[in-house]
Amino acid sequence: MRVRLLAFASLFTVLNAHAAAPQTFNEAKKVAWKLYAPQSTEFYCGCKYTGNRVDLKGCGYVPRKNATRAARIEWEHIVPAWQIGHQRQCWQNGGRKNCTRNDQVYKVAEADLHNLVPSIGEVNGDRNNFSFGWLPAQPGQYGSCLTQVDFKAKKVMPRPSIRGMIARTYFYMSKHYNLRLSKQDRQLYEAWNKTYPVQAWERQRNQAVACVMGRGNEFVGPVNLKACG
Repeated sequence: MRVRLLAFASLFTVLNAHAAAPQTFNEAKKVAWKLYAPQSTEFYCGCKYTGNRVDLKGCGYVPRKNATRAARIEWEHIVPAWQIGHQRQCWQNGGRKNCTRNDQVYKVAEADLHNLVPSIGEVNGDRNNFSFGWLPAQPGQYGSCLTQVDFKAKKVMPRPSIRGMIARTYFYMSKHYNLRLSKQDRQLYEAWNKTYPVQAWERQRNQAVACVMGRGNEFVGPVNLKACG
């Protein structure tokens, strides 16, 4: 009964989202461009970008395979849309398109700005819907970028400075959208949350996103909605 009550409470929160919060992924991307404009720093490799063009030389990024996609910014779900959707009935009945059209909870989750970050297009594509985890350090896959992808193991090891934020985003998405995490994933994210504590830039991002979404990520820390312009 307690699990059902928690699920209902989470659903009520989702369906009564803040009026300014984007309701679709396309709306979220438009808002995200404005939110990240003051800093314009890509997530996985820490590269700067102007407009939609990434300064690859400035951060020592070397394209692995797709130079065209590497040169542009794409919007990445930290918790993949696949992972959000495949636990829902809508995905079983028609995949992402069906969820986007017919599942309001999925639509809101897909558009949640706490889960959306700018990514080098090539890394976004390589990450696919792979899970995060530890990998043997093999620098050079993307030049100086410290994020690694193991295609055979279907795992991604992100650069150290974003591991804590990734963990806290997973906790947030799990709580607000009843997303089930495996025991292995939860243990990993608990370790990352402890090893890589919240940084100043993460608090600033949490505050900015909260002003749009109407709520912050409580795993990052408190926000002041009265300070929102």
